[in-house]
Amino acid sequence: MDRQHRKRRGPVTRNFTGPVHSEAFIVIAIATILITRLYLHLTGYPQIGRGTLHIAHSLYGSALMMLALLIGWLVLGAGARRTAVVLGGIGFGLILDEVGKFVTKTNNYFYGPAAEIMYILVVIVLVGTRALRIVRPLNVQECLASATAIAADGIARGLGDERREVGLMLLQRAVRAGADPEDAAHVHALLLSARTVPDRFLNVRQWIPQLIPAFVKSPRVVLILGWLIVAAAFSSLFFNTLGIALGGYFYQDGVVKVRLGGMNVGTLILMASAGLTLAMALPATVAFRRTGRIRPVRWLRDAALLFTLLSALVHFATEGFAALVDLSIGLLAMAVLSYQLSLREQTEVAANDDGAID
Repeated sequence: MDRQHRKRRGPVTRNFTGPVHSEAFIVIAIATILITRLYLHLTGYPQIGRGTLHIAHSLYGSALMMLALLIGWLVLGAGARRTAVVLGGIGFGLILDEVGKFVTKTNNYFYGPAAEIMYILVVIVLVGTRALRIVRPLNVQECLASATAIAADGIARGLGDERREVGLMLLQRAVRAGADPEDAAHVHALLLSARTVPDRFLNVRQWIPQLIPAFVKSPRVVLILGWLIVAAAFSSLFFNTLGIALGGYFYQDGVVKVRLGGMNVGTLILMASAGLTLAMALPATVAFRRTGRIRPVRWLRDAALLFTLLSALVHFATEGFAALVDLSIGLLAMAVLSYQLSLREQTEVAANDDGAID
């Protein structure tokens, strides 16, 4: 069995909670950029320093990222890890906000393509994180190692009820996949013996769903968003194809402004994005309407992700930070679909993970 497990061991050992922390890191970084830009705009872009000195806020960002690394290296416990994620996200956001200064000879903070550079880097991190998570399910060692890491946090600082349940769930998966029963029993004992501590984050997460409108919790919202994604993808494909056929078109009066791009890289990206989105979203919406199962919701969420990210890439290149409006709408649709997906996954996990370790 040990030899078989060695064959399954990949080049890296993934952490079950790692994707949540990495995505939170990016969300915090994005929020930091937006808040920083808004603050500087409202205050007239003040500078810290006198004479020839100017203390850029990227220096504060570097200090926060250094502090995050030191906390991660020196301190044990889930709380320390969350603190490192928050400090690292804020620091990364402050550094990324000044990327225009780093790529221009004139240190131009308002460099136009800076928004596109930020966007591409954020997408690479998010897509890479998601790819690392979905490339294959966690194997035996990864489930057992993640459960052991949670048990170690319990020894260091105690465990909340939800985190203990996550550790036990991972341990059950490892045992069903063929983990050594003796190793699993040791980890199981550590998880149960860890002292119970209040989980403040759990209380916040339980309070947030109360703010979600009732219609978001209804399965009908999946169908509505599905058909809206199909309509948006079809419209984008149609109008970009028409623009290429006309060789570009522009019309403007006091009320209406119409711009159709001709043959260029941006138009081709938008057409590819719309075509792939339509090929994913249309069958998924029809399948969900007929079955209501979990797989079509995953396809719809991925279709919304693809359409939003690729479309935003072109819009950021042409419109700069004004593309945040379209991006926000797409992210809102993805958030609703992710919430619907989590509801169904919780039901599926509850049905599949019943049982205990002897």
